[in-house]
Parts: sequence; structure tokens; C-alpha cells
Amino acid sequence: MRGKRDGYLAAASIAAGLLAEAEVARQWDRGSALPAMPVSALAGHLARQIFNLEEVLAGGASAGMPISLTEHYARSGWVDAGLDDEPNVVVRTGGAAEAAAGPAALAARARDTLARLAARLPAEPPGLVILVPWGPWPLTLDDFLVTRMMEIAVHSDDLAHSVGLPTPLFPAEVADAVVVLLARLAARRHGAPAIIRAFSRAERAPEHIAAF
Repeated sequence: MRGKRDGYLAAASIAAGLLAEAEVARQWDRGSALPAMPVSALAGHLARQIFNLEEVLAGGASAGMPISLTEHYARSGWVDAGLDDEPNVVVRTGGAAEAAAGPAALAARARDTLARLAARLPAEPPGLVILVPWGPWPLTLDDFLVTRMMEIAVHSDDLAHSVGLPTPLFPAEVADAVVVLLARLAARRHGAPAIIRAFSRAERAPEHIAAF
């Protein structure tokens, strides 16, 4: 349990450091590696993975029975949405809104929010169930942290690539959690045999095994 909390804080710290990079500010208004999303909106979406944890914790414990991570993604409309479908439009507009005050303000807000989370997160009770507000549905806090670590790892890579910086390296506990989650989601999309072949038999590997 504490491992996931420490892992999240480590991942969020890396993301906050990336948001403060001068190259992000310099290329703020340029296009990013993601279609229809400037660097600014991508940075805002990455920072959102820090902000929304604080907002979820502020909502307190949920009385509902938590669903599994697999069910969480099965219910999430953005997973199978096209570029111009509502879920992805909301992601882009939300990222742009977070970034509206500029790179310095976004980086400072991410740093300050992370400092509050570092004080609060370790003290949250074991087995805490929270409500994912954009569902809405309940998840355990630890499962929610895995979803945020995945978002941070994926979008840190997107942002670094967009501005020509090296992709950040995350601690093993973060990388392991993200790889396991993405492998499970890829197996859900393509079937377990395709994922097993991709990992073990290059001559028979499918062309694509992307989780999303």
C-alpha cells in the first residue's frame, strides 16, 4: 500500500520537475506529439494528474463497493474514443484551461500541490475507497494511484518528446505498476495470445499491441 503512495509521489515529483523545464516554457505554444494538442495543453493535462488527486481526496471516503481497475477502464469512455469524440475534446480543453495562466504559474501550482500531497497522502487510512468523480464510481485509493502513475508516465514521455528532452526515468515500482496495467489493458483489447507473442516471439508478433 505505502509502496503505491510513495511511487505516486515519486512520479508526480518527476512530472513537476518536467513542467518547470525551460524548454517546456520556450515551446509552450507549439504543437506537441499529440494530435490537435499544443505543448501548453499537454502540460496542463500532465499537471492535472497531480491536481485531481488532491481534489479526489478532498471529496472524502466513498461508501460504495470499489470496482476493479479492469472495470474502471471498461467504463471509461475515452479508452475507445476517436480524436474528435467528446471524451478527447474534454481532455484537450481541460488541459488548455489548466495551462491558461502560463508555464511558470502551472509549474508553481504543480509544485505547491505536490507539497501538500506529500504531507497528506501517507496519512490516508489503509483500504481507503474514493469516488472517481468523472465516472462516477468508487475505486480504492491505491488503484486510483496506479491510474495516475500510468497517466504521468505516458504523458511525461509525450511532453519530453514534444520539446526535445530525454524521457524521464521513473523508479522501478512506478515502471512496474505502469507496465503491468498497460499489459492488462492491451490483453483486454487484443487478447492474451497476442501479448504473449509480442513479448516472446518476434517472428510471430502482431503489428500492434497498444493498450489504447
